[in-house]
Amino acid sequence: MGEILFGGTAALLICIFLSPKFIEFLRKREFGQQIREDGPQGHHQKAGTPTMGGVIIFIAVAVPFLILTDYKWTSVGVFGAAIACALLGFADDYTKLVKRRSLGLRARTKLGVTIAISLGLWFIATHEAHLPPTLWLRFVDYHIDLGPFYPVVIYLVVAGTTSGVNLTDGLDGLAAGCAAIVLLAYVGITFIAGDFDLAMLAGCLVGACIGFLWFNAFPATIFMGDTGSLGLGGAIAGLAVMTKTEVLLILLGGIFVVEALSVVIQVISFQTTRKRVFLMAPIHHHFELKAWSETKIILRFWIVASICGAIGFTIYRQSRGV
Repeated sequence: MGEILFGGTAALLICIFLSPKFIEFLRKREFGQQIREDGPQGHHQKAGTPTMGGVIIFIAVAVPFLILTDYKWTSVGVFGAAIACALLGFADDYTKLVKRRSLGLRARTKLGVTIAISLGLWFIATHEAHLPPTLWLRFVDYHIDLGPFYPVVIYLVVAGTTSGVNLTDGLDGLAAGCAAIVLLAYVGITFIAGDFDLAMLAGCLVGACIGFLWFNAFPATIFMGDTGSLGLGGAIAGLAVMTKTEVLLILLGGIFVVEALSVVIQVISFQTTRKRVFLMAPIHHHFELKAWSETKIILRFWIVASICGAIGFTIYRQSRGV
């Protein structure tokens, strides 16, 4: 428990102390956020806000983790997946900044890299950590052996989670706060599972998210960018794989699922009926256009994320007989 608290506190303090210098560095080089032309009008005033804050998040995570870790394959796999996804996000952010547009890497490039990350996570989970290629339906305590199809499920978990966190990252502090809540649930899950090295990594991730929120909360002085959203999504996906909570993640990360589903529903509805279900997707933009204040949306989404995390954690505890 001491290492979990120490790692989380260290990550939080590193994030708080390094962020001001990093924000100043980004401003001098005019590394600012590019805003979508079709986004809410109120967001255009955020153009130019320093982005790529995910760099600070993962520096803050890496320093205490690499010092304190026992280098167990479960934690190494999660850390590797998170860093790989963060690097993909960094390349996407950098492309946007260089080309001065809101679109970054090509979709096929992101797809190829995400598949490679998923295969790497699958190899470490099954061949090094020796986890079975099964899905655990904890609601009914039933296992499904997927055999050769397990890598496909891991890809869906990685792609779905990174996309969900990325779509949620549209309001100041929304994604960082929701990610911290989900990761806090994973601190408890990994602790109950007895994987204290993985719990320490989850604690570092929570600390870094909270430290980042000091500057990312409304009104934000820095955005995490794809570096942060894809990296945090990769970390959460890795934790789900290593704790055999791939299905339970649908509930634990319920707010990310809702955000992603709102986009899917909007696209399908518009393509089939030429009508929109929401005023704008992802769904947090819908509430913006309904004249909800940004802080009201953020706080209510955090409450929903907390409820989902608490219910998911309770189900996990019951499935372990704790």
